[in-house]
Amino acid sequence: MLTAAISTSESLLSSKITATEGAADTLYGAQAAYVVQRDCLLGGLSATKSLLSDIRIFNKDSWTLRYPKLRPKSDTVAASPKRHGVRRTLSFADDPSSETDVILERGFASSLTLASIADTPENESEESPSDLDGDERLIPESEVSDFHVFRLDLNLGAPGSSAAAGALVSQLEKVSIANLVDERMAASSRHIDKLHVRVEDTSSKVLVTGDLNAGKSTFVNTLLRRAVMPVDQQPCTAAFCEVHDFAENSNVEEVHVVKDAATYNINDDSTYRRASLGDLDSIMTAEEDFQGILKLYLNDTRPLNQSLLNNGVVDISLIDAPGLNRDSVRTTALFARQEEIDVIVFVVSAENHLTESARNFLKTASNEKAYLFIVVNKFDQIKNKDKCRRMVLEQIKELSPRTYEDASHLVHFVDSLVGKDDSSFEDLEASLRSFVLVKRAKSKLNPASTYLCNLLSDIELLVGANAIVAQAEIVRAKSDLDVARPVLERMKNSRDVLEDALEAVEEQGAHSASGKTQRMLTDALNRIGQGLPAVELSSVQMPLYPGLLSLWDYARDVRKALLTSLDAAVKLAEDEARTITAAGVEQVLTLGKEHLPTGVERSRRVFMPEAMFSTRRTRDGKRKIRRNSAVVAGGTLGLGIGLATRSEMIQPTLFDLLDVPHHFWVYLGDSEEDSEESGPSALGIVSVGIGAVTMIGGQAVGVRAFVEGAVRIANVFSNEATRKWAAPVLGAFILGATTYFVLELPSSVPRTIGRRIRKSLVKPEARAEMQEELFVDAHAARVARETRKVLRLASWDLRERFRVAMDERSREVRSAEEMERRAILAKEWFTKVGQRTNDIREQAGLVSMS
Repeated sequence: MLTAAISTSESLLSSKITATEGAADTLYGAQAAYVVQRDCLLGGLSATKSLLSDIRIFNKDSWTLRYPKLRPKSDTVAASPKRHGVRRTLSFADDPSSETDVILERGFASSLTLASIADTPENESEESPSDLDGDERLIPESEVSDFHVFRLDLNLGAPGSSAAAGALVSQLEKVSIANLVDERMAASSRHIDKLHVRVEDTSSKVLVTGDLNAGKSTFVNTLLRRAVMPVDQQPCTAAFCEVHDFAENSNVEEVHVVKDAATYNINDDSTYRRASLGDLDSIMTAEEDFQGILKLYLNDTRPLNQSLLNNGVVDISLIDAPGLNRDSVRTTALFARQEEIDVIVFVVSAENHLTESARNFLKTASNEKAYLFIVVNKFDQIKNKDKCRRMVLEQIKELSPRTYEDASHLVHFVDSLVGKDDSSFEDLEASLRSFVLVKRAKSKLNPASTYLCNLLSDIELLVGANAIVAQAEIVRAKSDLDVARPVLERMKNSRDVLEDALEAVEEQGAHSASGKTQRMLTDALNRIGQGLPAVELSSVQMPLYPGLLSLWDYARDVRKALLTSLDAAVKLAEDEARTITAAGVEQVLTLGKEHLPTGVERSRRVFMPEAMFSTRRTRDGKRKIRRNSAVVAGGTLGLGIGLATRSEMIQPTLFDLLDVPHHFWVYLGDSEEDSEESGPSALGIVSVGIGAVTMIGGQAVGVRAFVEGAVRIANVFSNEATRKWAAPVLGAFILGATTYFVLELPSSVPRTIGRRIRKSLVKPEARAEMQEELFVDAHAARVARETRKVLRLASWDLRERFRVAMDERSREVRSAEEMERRAILAKEWFTKVGQRTNDIREQAGLVSMS
């Protein structure tokens, strides 16, 4: 109803604008309708500013906005009457290689809806441009597919070069591009504040601009019916000249020379300098480089229905701007100034049409002003007027489609020099009055509504594209969770199993190596005790008996050979431990293959068995002495391979040749030590003989008994009968001793030395309370410790890889869950933003203004 009422009001007012009777009532009626639309628009502007603030906060705290880029698809799809949309390819500035097919649909009040092809029902497809409504055909495809307000200038470098946007912008981080978008939104928020002030302002500003020498000043003079602005063949307007009704200046006609427009106050003489209207020409000539503003206050004596300044309803200011391309400073100022203007009257020279500078200006102005008032000056001087009209209108159609729609009222071909007697100029003047005064919804509110509509479309495009990104991240997060969660659960379930298995491998390896070492060295010591080499190796041979004269050297060689064989036995035990350790390391690697997930790098450690039991050296290169020790030959010696190289171990003693205490205890005492020996021998006979000498008459040991026995023996030998049987006894003794040294000594010496070596390496029961480690136990503990150390290192490496892999999978799951949560919240939030934009369109009444 609001749209119908306003349209009816505007059509009635436009038909009566030139009538003298009822003109004031017409203006007042239009003003009342204008106020209704203005209040709606102000509410929409405030709501949009709040929405922008929320989007910026969301961009900073919750979601990094991606900047979308849309381009037409090369292939087309058959039209469908069910859907008004165009198919586009969606990519992003930070990732141009990733593309998604989407449907861009124009809906209520020029709102935009972006949906991926995957989310679009199959029976709803693209509609060709020819099937669109008339209003939609007027919107260029570039505007449907691109931003208006949020557009970023990402064309860096020459086209086709490595420095082009595709090569440089894609290298920017997402956060950097999101910051650029945030700056655009901040600028939009500031511009909304300006629009709010401009819409609330009861006055209207009309900017007259154009190319150099297009006749702008002449046109302004004609509108005012006074020669106020300086006119020359050369450019003479160097500053912005604002023309106001002299009623605003206490009914005084004069010029205010203002250097700073921001501080200008008509009631404060310090903010400007006064001058007469007649001095205007000299001011512009003398101050050609003047960068301020000239405010002119004029008295327009024409009736209300004819005067633009003195219309009785709205305060109008007419601004004569410097020409485009006069210099870069003034051109930049003109581009900035158009944002605070309500109506732009662009004067075009019919001789030049729209130049490149004019096209750039109009393109920038059309971002918020859908309707522009175009004056084609000096048209009477053109011979082929139809061609000129057609070419100018084609240019206008491209730059401002809405203006082209209403070209009969907004585009006028005149010659300003003719003046008021020209009927075409009278039509222009009436149309301008109608556009500025009656159709204020178009002239004053439409720029703000156009900007708001473009801004909302940009917001919808931005959140629509990011909603597609959020949906893609939801799908990707769920896919990642489907892969990572089962792996993590399996690792959690197998963690204790792996730990138990690794501990079992360590314990089993150490126990096996220790047990094997104990058995091998125990067997070796038993063989040593029998006078045999500890191990049967071709490299270990017992020395040959050299004879009685080299008996001492023979004992030393036997001792060295037995110790060398014992060292060889230790080496063989270490080799067995290396084999057991290698099997344990292989078990650890097998456990890694079973429990580590796919994609985790396996251990690159290479087990080197020869590195086990290696002699450690200090930093200065000296050999590091092992801490382990055992009782050897009555003293504490360091353990390890190399007993045959110890001088104290290879030096023979008298007991290595004749171990009398051993045989004494074997035959007369507790023979538990050598219970494996049985049967009489020459050595036994000698021992018995010695015993007979020391035991006479059944009386045994003791010094006194021994002396008494010796006396008795002397008494016995003093007897003749005794001397008869003493000779055989002495002969038997000599025979036994000879037999011992000739027959038994080569075999008894190795056994004797072996027994003594074995005894020195085995803890006697009498010293059981001592804490020194046995030779066998010490080596078994050393081998077990070395084996455990290697297996523990391999187990630690596997545990660490398992822990790292489990932590990575946990992080992946948490990251995917967080991504899914953020994406779901973002998608819901973007959907709500789309609903808010529709609500703002309804609140601002953008349907009635479009």
